[in-house]
Order: sequence, then C-alpha cells, then structure tokens
Amino acid sequence: MNIAIVKLSSLGDVLHALPVAHALRRHFPTAHLTWIVEARESAILADQPDLNVVVPVDTRLWRRLIWRPAGAREVLGKLSRLTERLRGARFDVAIDLQGLIKSGLLTAYTGAPLRIGFAFSHCWEPLNILFTNHRVKPPRHAVHVVEQYLSLLEPLGVRDEPPAFLLPSDAEAERRIDEFLAAEGVKPRDRLVALNPGAGHPSKRWPVEYFARVAERLAVEAGVRVLLLWGPDEEGMARAIATRTTSRPVLAPATSIPELCALLRRTALMVAGDTGPLHLAAALGTPCVGLYGPTRAERNGPYGSHCKSLQSPNGSMAAISPDAAFAASLELLE
Repeated sequence: MNIAIVKLSSLGDVLHALPVAHALRRHFPTAHLTWIVEARESAILADQPDLNVVVPVDTRLWRRLIWRPAGAREVLGKLSRLTERLRGARFDVAIDLQGLIKSGLLTAYTGAPLRIGFAFSHCWEPLNILFTNHRVKPPRHAVHVVEQYLSLLEPLGVRDEPPAFLLPSDAEAERRIDEFLAAEGVKPRDRLVALNPGAGHPSKRWPVEYFARVAERLAVEAGVRVLLLWGPDEEGMARAIATRTTSRPVLAPATSIPELCALLRRTALMVAGDTGPLHLAAALGTPCVGLYGPTRAERNGPYGSHCKSLQSPNGSMAAISPDAAFAASLELLE
C-alpha cells in the first residue's frame, strides 16, 4: 500500500501523531509511508525509521503571499507542483489527522481512493468532511489525542495498537550538548530538571515568578540542577527566572530539534505548560509535569504513565500554585 499521513502542525500535535506511523509500519511492513507536514515542524520527522518520504509544505507562507497578485501567482504555482507530485505518487490511502480545511484540501490533492478523516463532531473545522470519504468517530475510551489519532486506523484493520514514539538520536547533537553541559559544570551524576516557561499562546504560560519559586525549591530542597529552556522570543522569560533565584540555574543555549532532544534525554524531569518541548520530553520518556489552564490535560497532556498533569480549576494558569507544581515534581523525582 501507498499511504499518505496528513498532519501539518504544531510540534506537539505532530509528536502525538508519531504512533500512527509506527502502527502502520508494524501492520503493513512493506507499505510506502509519506507524511505531509508544515516545513517548520518537518525537522521532528527527519530520519524517522517508519517513514519513506516527508513532504514539507509552508501554508503559513502561502497565507502571507496570497493577498498580493504576484504572491497569489506564486502560491498557485506551488500548489500546482505539489498536486502534481502527490498525484504522481499514486496513493491508495490518505489519512487526515488534522481536521482542518487546509489539511482536507491536501488530503484531496493526493487523489487517494480511500481518504480517512474525523467525523463531523471531531473536526476542528467541520467543512473538513467535504474532503474525506471515510469518517471515524473515536470511541469513548479514546480520550487523549494520541488515542484519537490511532482510532483513525480502524478502517485499515489496525485496532488496539499500543502507542510507540520513535525518536532517533543524533550523535553530533549529543556531542554538542555533552560539551555544553560540561562547560556549565554539570556532571553526569547530577540530576537536571528542565523548566520551560514559554508557550505558543500567552494564555498557556505559567507566571515567571511561579517558575522561579519552583526552581529555587527544586535546587535547595531536592538538590537538583535546574535547566532553563527557551525557544524563539522566549529567552527573556528564562533570564527573568534566573534573576529571581539564588541557585544559579543553567540557561540552555539556542537549540535545534536534535539538540533539544539530546538535552531532554539528559534531564530527570521536565516542567512546562502545554507546549511542544513538553510533548517532546514525554515522547522521549522523560518524566514530565504538565501545567494546564485553557486546554484540557486529559486530552492534550504529556502522554504516558511517567507524566503528571495539573489542571487549573478555572482555566487560568495563575490558578495552578507553585506548591502543587513542586509537590508533583518531587513525586516524579522520587
């Protein structure tokens, strides 16, 4: 079989969809698997052993270009070439894990005779159903999004597949991170706890002063080394945490995805809101404490028995107390 997986973004959602590729590879060892993904998130799929081809697309760029005449022509040209490439692949099956109009269009562009997607009630944009011809309503027990994605494989006879996350390591990235940690005085026996204050939306960000309180208690009471992670436009938050503590936490460098994986493999615990690095840590097997306000932890929390999630009682991140986060962290560390 020639199968296309359509899961465009974001980083956390792409990570949650990785078990779909692994389940397909297990059940159809000779299948040719292609993943269509946003260019920005495509790095996480590099060297994926379960995939044959990764097709990056840049719908964010398309949206910026489309409003100018010259840009519109450029977008149409890109779409034409993409459609030609997808049709040329002669897909038998396309699986839309995104549930958006744009992912539905890309699913239709594959020309696959069987196009699987979510039922109307589970699509983020209900018009997505116009582009699929076999729609699945996840069963009641599929609460987490990882389980909901896997339920879309039922029409192919794939059922009750235990989720597996395969993230190959990069030897050069591991070496660079080892050198960084050694230069910071972090010894192999030291326990590192990573804190990530950033998130894609301000409503998902825990207050910086709360992170600082947890960082101080972890260093003083649990005897760990605290590592402050940050992404684009987030370094200021990490530095603000550092200035509020006396324990001299380690400020992470700017990292690529392979380097971030190397850092997270080295950590004993990750504490963060609903953001891509949290789900990356969980996928790597690192124990995680997820802090959840406007999003539901039962559906979107870090996946696995090695993780705990704290859900705000009123949807506000500030309603999650530093004491509760410290207690959950200590429980996982012990």
